[in-house]
Amino acid sequence: MGGDSGNMGNVENVKRVVFVGNPNVGKSSMFNALLGARTRTMNAPGTTVSITCGQYRYKSSKTTKNPQNWQFVDTPGTYSLSPMSPDEQVAVDALTGASGMPVPDLAVVVLDATALSRSLYLLSMVVELGLPTVVALTMNDLAVRNGCGVDAERLSHLLDGMPVVAIDGRTGNGGKALADAIAASFEGTPVPHGLTALPTATADADMKTADGLSVWAESRADARLDWTAGILRGLDMHAVDHVTLSDRIDRVLLHPVIGVLVFLAVLFVVFQATTTLASPMQDWIDVTFRGWCADGLDLLLGLFGPSVSGGWLRSLLVDGLLDGVVTVLTFIPVMGIMFLLLSILEDSGYMARAAFVMDRAMRALGLDGRAFLPIIVGFGCNLPALAATRTLSDSRQRVLTGMLVPFAACSARLSVFLVLAHAFFPKYAGLVVFLMYVASVMVILLVGVLLRHTMFRGLEPEPLMLALPAYQCPRALQLARSVLLRLWGFIRGASVIIISTITALWLLQGIPVVAGTGGFTHVDDVHESAYGMLADAAAPVFAPAGFDDWHASAALITGFVAKEVVVGSMSQSYHADGADDTASQQAGEGTLGQKLRASFDQSSHGHGKAAAIAFLLFTLAYTPCLATVAEMRRQFGTKVAARSVLLSLAVAYVIAIIAFQTLRLIW
Repeated sequence: MGGDSGNMGNVENVKRVVFVGNPNVGKSSMFNALLGARTRTMNAPGTTVSITCGQYRYKSSKTTKNPQNWQFVDTPGTYSLSPMSPDEQVAVDALTGASGMPVPDLAVVVLDATALSRSLYLLSMVVELGLPTVVALTMNDLAVRNGCGVDAERLSHLLDGMPVVAIDGRTGNGGKALADAIAASFEGTPVPHGLTALPTATADADMKTADGLSVWAESRADARLDWTAGILRGLDMHAVDHVTLSDRIDRVLLHPVIGVLVFLAVLFVVFQATTTLASPMQDWIDVTFRGWCADGLDLLLGLFGPSVSGGWLRSLLVDGLLDGVVTVLTFIPVMGIMFLLLSILEDSGYMARAAFVMDRAMRALGLDGRAFLPIIVGFGCNLPALAATRTLSDSRQRVLTGMLVPFAACSARLSVFLVLAHAFFPKYAGLVVFLMYVASVMVILLVGVLLRHTMFRGLEPEPLMLALPAYQCPRALQLARSVLLRLWGFIRGASVIIISTITALWLLQGIPVVAGTGGFTHVDDVHESAYGMLADAAAPVFAPAGFDDWHASAALITGFVAKEVVVGSMSQSYHADGADDTASQQAGEGTLGQKLRASFDQSSHGHGKAAAIAFLLFTLAYTPCLATVAEMRRQFGTKVAARSVLLSLAVAYVIAIIAFQTLRLIW
């Protein structure tokens, strides 16, 4: 038995198995453990809600002949089949075959042994849909530790023979038994006494409409609750009145004051780890690895003679494709560290506590406490922050948070802040940089309120109800698997658009548009290339903001690829001496600083300081880096990514104009 990726919805004779369960029951961890790295994450039809699919190859324990291919589908967590959010709606659609989703052949309901009552209520609803059903029992080791372990065989007996398999969601232990139970249950499973399966005709007519589903869910709610209580009595489960270790830890972590301080400390560690630990690895990839690859390509091309080694092909491979590949690779350390930290916080059980602590502060934006972490991480790097939005359970909140993340002033923007602050305000450079981060917070709040009352009108966070999972020690193997799965998803989704865009910029910089300025890929002055022509064309747009200069617009264009290259682009376009960048320029005396002051004074008609502030604010708010846009497109789709880019451009443009037109009255 094993797994393979791919959407098998259109393949005949492939059994479709849908996994459902409450949030935080270990369902997704179990799903990934069963399939390994061979999964595919996609959006459900017509939504931005993610589901995960994978092909599972089953071989019977009795024979190795005629292996079966099943399609496993992991759905968002839900507490019932009466959906309260788009995510719960997708889970319901996957079970009922509504909204373009295929009808499943079997449902695997994941029960949390530490919170069996609410899990059983979901089970009762799934069973009444009339689907063949298998129960996967997780968290039983923790339940045993808390004195409320569940006997799987006894539970199966109480369910009138419905298969119940105990499985470790983190390691996948018990997966073979679960697969055997699935294989034996496609023809049907018993409906436990006290529950009533819907007639097929009724299900087809009523269960694919929201109203019909709600009526059905409410009509038998009391009967399902009575059935759940009966099962718990049959298991002889009683409330445990002793204080567990999780209870003692929560007295500290959920404290209204201490809990906030602890959470801020956790954020500081996450922020520092993301921005500092990854930096040496990024530098090694950007310098050493790039150098090795360039030397290797030069050696290889040299075999074909000087015409090849010094021609356009070498430039394409080194300055185009290699730059694109290296750019993708430089994001892997920061993404890997972020994914590792997020997995630790999730698997340990702390993420739910963090959401509870910060819930009240985020409600003004229509979000709950879980949205605070991605936004704060965004001040380190927007890309892993965007990836962190996957911890949010509601898809509309996830999209809103994702659109706010780019307004967090990432560390890459800091180099731009420092250079311009030292060039124009050498005595107050530190204060200027600090005010940029204050401005970033204000922009996030203002844009959040604006979006809540426009695109996300009606988004009101429900009272935060979280089942706090017991604390547990993350497993190294599971952490590694989770990180690798997420990294591969990023590389697969973002690499093509990043490499192609960087190659397109190389092409523009290599095309001369003025006679006598060099040949293709050998342009003497970047201003005389198609790239410079594009910068010239864009420059007048920024006249109301005071920096209608091709040097500034060229830097902003390259900054779309990565904010780290904005200063480098300026140095290149101004022909500044890079030797004095570190000391002289930061003191406002370097070549770049002098040329910046001169060009901004000229373009703003003597209001250089006001134009510099406007440029800083525009850099703060305008489009995130190309990798972030690619990740946003991968998660939310092209439409949301395009709206986010247009929104950030509009916000940046408006605040830059307002700042310049106001400050030029002073400077």
